[in-house]
Amino acid sequence: MTGKVWLVGAGPGDPELLTVKGLNCLRKAEAVVFDRLVNPQLLQEAPADCEFHDVGKEANCHPIPQPQINQILIDCARRGLNVVRLKGGDPFVFGRGSEELLALREQGLAVEVVPGITSAIGGLAAAGIPVTHRHCASSFHVVTGHLQEGKEPQDWQKLAGLSGTLVILMGMSQIRTICAALLDAGKAANTPAAVVMRASTPHQQVVSAPLSQLAEKSEAAGFHAPALIVIGEVVSLREILAFSRSA
Repeated sequence: MTGKVWLVGAGPGDPELLTVKGLNCLRKAEAVVFDRLVNPQLLQEAPADCEFHDVGKEANCHPIPQPQINQILIDCARRGLNVVRLKGGDPFVFGRGSEELLALREQGLAVEVVPGITSAIGGLAAAGIPVTHRHCASSFHVVTGHLQEGKEPQDWQKLAGLSGTLVILMGMSQIRTICAALLDAGKAANTPAAVVMRASTPHQQVVSAPLSQLAEKSEAAGFHAPALIVIGEVVSLREILAFSRSA
């Protein structure tokens, strides 16, 4: 008898932001396959005899290629195990969760998605930055700053012309290029912008600056991945809406 795989979103970093359903899945897991950005505290919720498979990746460093991750999930399920694939944020927001689901479905295996809080929304909220606000942003746009090799770069010309909030995930290694491209495309130099590093965790840090100064200031502050880049008028609300996180 084959097992089942749950693709569980672990949220933006704070372990308490895991959903109740995600926690229930973890507590009955027989195997957990987890990513680098998953808070280690969450692994303690799994049973003591659970198998753990660390398949974490970093930019330009994929010690376990995606096809091998897919195979680990398939093999665990074929052994009849309850498998939790624990992914940072939400499985379907730049998390390759859909690729893993397709691989499992092609093998006729049972799989279910448990949505998580994406850092593109929850991570910014933890920094006091709303992605929308009735008076200055009626839409938001989430893009990746790290494209698959051989893919065309983002159309920064079009993105610069959008009036809503622009959220860029996995963009820290390209922050200078991204900011320069948006400015070249006509985005106002004084557009409020920020970088949020290690969002929603006790190590969260935020740097705010006009778009024209964002790359320089974030680099001077030593900011690095994992971090979010956010550009738009909503960033100016941070001075009022930022809050102290409870213990």
